[in-house]
Amino acid sequence: MIGFERPSRAGHRESSRLIVFILAVVCAPMTAFSASASDDPASSCASVGTDDRVRPITAGLVAPAIRLFGMQGQSDEARSMQESTVYRCMRSAVWLCNHGANLTCAKADTRLSIPSVTAFCQQNPNEAFVPMVVTGHDVNHSWGCVRGQARVKETEELDERGFIADQWKRLAP
Repeated sequence: MIGFERPSRAGHRESSRLIVFILAVVCAPMTAFSASASDDPASSCASVGTDDRVRPITAGLVAPAIRLFGMQGQSDEARSMQESTVYRCMRSAVWLCNHGANLTCAKADTRLSIPSVTAFCQQNPNEAFVPMVVTGHDVNHSWGCVRGQARVKETEELDERGFIADQWKRLAP
């Protein structure tokens, strides 16, 4: 049996304090950004520059989002906008995306070969359009089938961070 000495209570307290200190130093920057982002996304984006994390909009962004996406006058517009709009920081500005019924507002899937599309085209060899239920909603390509082979028909432009450009709108300062 190998013996060991149990650390003294004082040593245990010092170890605990050291662990708490290290966690505080490591987590503080993340907490600071999260707290400031929830309070004022414009200020946070101005200071952070670019951050690809997509977040729900804050209450303060609801009215500007309604104007930006032209949703004025629609019933329950504020609740709907709050539930369906996200933001991220790019080039020190707030960018908004309203995902509505089928946009993901995520980085695009740019693959030129998708197994589910390949399988669909093998079963539907001359289908002009491959539905999003097969491709996924985050693709930047529209697909068709030619003699059983999957073919890219059109490609949506991406912004410099890899998001589908026309899904995101810059919020004016």
